[in-house]
Amino acid sequence: METSTPLRRRSDPSQVALVGLLLGVSAAAWLTTEGRMSGMDAGPGTDPGALGFYVSAWVVMMAAMMFPSIAPMVSMYAVVDRGKRAAAGNGAGRGATSAFVGGYLLTWTAFGLLAYGLFELVRSLHIEAFAWDRDGPYVAGALIAVAALYQLAPLKNACLSRCRNPLGFVITSWRDGRLGAVVMGIHHGGWCVGCCWALMAALFAVGVMSTAWMVLIALLIAAEKLLPWERAVNGAIAAILLVLAIGVAWDPQDVPGLTLPDTPQAESVMGGMSMDEQAPHENGGERSMMGKSR
Repeated sequence: METSTPLRRRSDPSQVALVGLLLGVSAAAWLTTEGRMSGMDAGPGTDPGALGFYVSAWVVMMAAMMFPSIAPMVSMYAVVDRGKRAAAGNGAGRGATSAFVGGYLLTWTAFGLLAYGLFELVRSLHIEAFAWDRDGPYVAGALIAVAALYQLAPLKNACLSRCRNPLGFVITSWRDGRLGAVVMGIHHGGWCVGCCWALMAALFAVGVMSTAWMVLIALLIAAEKLLPWERAVNGAIAAILLVLAIGVAWDPQDVPGLTLPDTPQAESVMGGMSMDEQAPHENGGERSMMGKSR
């Protein structure tokens, strides 16, 4: 159906400007992320730092990774919102599009906090089997394999279908006003988390502070949401993740772009950080959940 394909062309200049703004914010967020994360990738299980640093970095990272793929949804929301305001004959609800995006980011921030809490809980247990020189590679590979299998799960397809159908979502979930826009953004963010949580878990498995792995995951998310060949794309992403899982588990030293914890490469990365960049890690404790066994 036409409504299920998010790559619909619109000639409305305001819509072009809105999409351009989202892409511009995404580009700026990528530059900020690259600057903040430079020299902080110590591989799988990299310490995300102190909570304040992590939350600010996470929100910027979500803007960088997600704004291109949600552009069709935001554009559709803006079209319907403008039409309803025009029919009402007043400017009530101005700023609702920004509120919608804000609600979306709130959901992903909540997910990021949950992931941070889980990471800190697991690290506090000091499970020696998770050490990289023990079973760490298998743990990381298993997380990525879960992401590969989830690509083919019914729940994944259900969530993805909502993300790929902007008109359907906006019509069935509509709420008036800026508060309603926030609620709709939170609602859409929930479907997006349901669609992408496993890919984010895979990002933690290979190194959440690595901009190279962030770019790969962002490209996979954009592909599954924007390209028209839904089943083929999902199958291809599952295959890519499965190959990556096998490589990380059994031959991690040959995985391109993967920094291995507690190797001279990882130590040189951490040693090259500036004092400002080191502070969050010092406050956050150990650098890697999957470090050497004690």
